[in-house]
Amino acid sequence: MAEVAAVLLPGEAEALVQALRSGPLRNTGDHRWLRQHEAIEKLNMQAILSASAGQEQLLIELLVNYAKIPTLIEELISVEIWKHKVFPVLCQLEDFKPKSTFPIYLVLHHEASIVNLLETVFFHKEICESAEDTILDLIDYSYRKLTLLAAWSTNREFPTHEKLLPEDLTNASSMQELQKQAEMMEFKISLRALSVLRFITDQVDSLPLSALTRMLNTHNVPCLLVELLEHCPWCHREAGKLKKFENGVWHVVPPEDHVKMTKLDGQVWIALYNLLLSPECQRKYNLDGFNKSQLLKLRAFLTDVLIDQLPNLVEMQRFLSHLVMTEPVPPKKDLILEQVPVIRDRIVRENSGKWQAIAKHQVKHMFSPSEDELKDLACWLLATGGSAQPSSQ
Repeated sequence: MAEVAAVLLPGEAEALVQALRSGPLRNTGDHRWLRQHEAIEKLNMQAILSASAGQEQLLIELLVNYAKIPTLIEELISVEIWKHKVFPVLCQLEDFKPKSTFPIYLVLHHEASIVNLLETVFFHKEICESAEDTILDLIDYSYRKLTLLAAWSTNREFPTHEKLLPEDLTNASSMQELQKQAEMMEFKISLRALSVLRFITDQVDSLPLSALTRMLNTHNVPCLLVELLEHCPWCHREAGKLKKFENGVWHVVPPEDHVKMTKLDGQVWIALYNLLLSPECQRKYNLDGFNKSQLLKLRAFLTDVLIDQLPNLVEMQRFLSHLVMTEPVPPKKDLILEQVPVIRDRIVRENSGKWQAIAKHQVKHMFSPSEDELKDLACWLLATGGSAQPSSQ
């Protein structure tokens, strides 16, 4: 217990949670934003330590009681928008000549910090329920990350439109290094988003109907998960050796462990199990000819070795055997009035046409720090335990 309490005392944790706020996109990277990033970093570390000790209930209660899960989801989507709408414009400005890329790295790292925290706490049903309508925004966010993973697994590199820096700027060594870090961070974020989505599927019986419709029919998440299993972005062969991505790093897998299921494989299978075997999901999912043919690809993966590792997949095997004999059904034409996610559309609408003005403001006030400001940032990094330190991993 002493080690868990060493990060934050209960009163400190409550103060940090209570102070969480959503801010304008224009203020990304300013002093108030940095204080909130520091708070999220500390809460993230606390959540991981508490979960490992089975003592996370206090933090869960604080996030639920102060209704901060919607705030975290909005912050997550805000920094995602900044990364793709503001950052490329910022890099092309003539007066963007940073002495250090570290302030920008902190903003890029902010997305990873929030998704790490959400991954840790979304295991709990009450957290999922406390997201309320913003669960739709989180589903859409996770879907965007999973489609990125699917594209990466096909090409073995991120799609060109996901490059975070313009090509003509990557000749500077510091910016090249930032690009490498950003791409690896994007990969890790996407894998954590997969875990978040799996935890959401654990609660299919208590999710709003709009959330189920969004996963099953708007985004067809079951077929996307089948594609991830087919191409397996967290596995690849290099120089004749099988490598898998686990615990944040690529490592060579010894031959005797080639058939061993990774945690990421398990997340996909559990999400598929939740989405395909729930009676409510079966009622809502359009099992047309295309979806049926995609799902039947799973039969090739359901070996005895796999089922020994995840015995519940016997039920999946039975479901697929029954599906073989079932005629495809035409798409349902019910008139459905459903909620739609609003956070991303609202932020984009509020800032549309202002991307360059925001970038100019941030270059001047946030991302051109003086030597003294850089020293202050370094002291801040030490104070937070170095968890945001850039890594070439």
